[in-house]
Amino acid sequence: MEQESFTAFAKTHKALLEEELRTSISKLDAPSIIKESMLYSLEAGGKRIRPLLLFATLTAFGHDTKKGLQAAAAIEMIHTYSLIHDDLPSMDNDDLRRGKPTNHKVFGDAFAILAGDALLTYAFQLISDAPAESASPETKMALITELSKSSGAEGMVGGQVADINGENKDLTMEELEYIHIHKTGKLLGCSVVSGAILAGADQQTIQTLREFAYHLGLAFQIRDDILDVEGSQEVIGKPVGSDTSNHKSTYPALLTMDGAKKALHTHTELAIEKLAQTGLNTKLLEEITDLIEKRDH
Repeated sequence: MEQESFTAFAKTHKALLEEELRTSISKLDAPSIIKESMLYSLEAGGKRIRPLLLFATLTAFGHDTKKGLQAAAAIEMIHTYSLIHDDLPSMDNDDLRRGKPTNHKVFGDAFAILAGDALLTYAFQLISDAPAESASPETKMALITELSKSSGAEGMVGGQVADINGENKDLTMEELEYIHIHKTGKLLGCSVVSGAILAGADQQTIQTLREFAYHLGLAFQIRDDILDVEGSQEVIGKPVGSDTSNHKSTYPALLTMDGAKKALHTHTELAIEKLAQTGLNTKLLEEITDLIEKRDH
C-alpha cells in the first residue's frame, strides 16, 4: 500500500476518533474540572496506534470502520488513564508527556488520579452504550471481557506491577518480555482482537491475529527502548534516558544495541508472517507494523 493511502486513512480515522472522544466527554454530567483534566490528556496528541489498529483490522475484514468508534475510543481512554497514572510522582515521576506538562503538573495529583479513574470506568460505559447497529449485546460482552483482561491485573496492570518490581534489578530476558507483553502488548492485542470481534471473526482467525499482536507488541516496546537511548527529546516529546535513570532493564542493556535492533526486526517479520496466515486484506496492518519498526517517537 502506498504511504499516501495509509496517511489518508490515519488522518481520517484520527479525526473521527478525536471527535468521538470530545463528544463523549462533553456528554458527562460531571464537575467541569474533571472533564477538563480528562480532555487535557486525551487531546495531548499521540500516535493513536491502538485505535488505528482496531480500524485497520475492521478494514482487513471489509467492514465499516465506524462500527468500531466506541470500542476504539474506549481503548484510547484506557491507554490515556494508564499514562496519567504512570506519570505521577509515585510511579515514573515524569514532568512531560507528548511535549506538554503531564496531567498532575497542570491539575495536581488528586485530580490527575481521579481523571485516570474516570477514564478507566467510562471506557466500559462507552462500549455498553454503543448503538445496536454497531454491536450486539453478545459482541459488547465479548469486547468488555477482552478489554478487562487486557487492561487489568492479567494484562497492563500486571505488567506495570512487574515493571515496578523490576527496578534496580538485573532482569532475565524472560522477565523483561513478561513486563512488555503485559504492560504494552496486551492492550495493542486488545485493539486488534476487538476489531476482529466486531467483524464476527472465527476463533482460529482471532488466535492468529492475537499472535500477530504478540510480536507487534514486543516490536513496539523494543523500539521504545531503543528510542530511549537514541531518540530526540524534541521529537519524542519527553526526556530520553529515563529508563537508565529509573534503573530499568531494557533490550539494549540485555542484548546490546545491535542485538536489540535485530530482535526488533525479527519480531516485525514474525508479525508480518502471522498476517499472511489470515488470508485477509492486511495491507494497512502491514503498514502500521512497518511504521512501528521505523518510528522516531
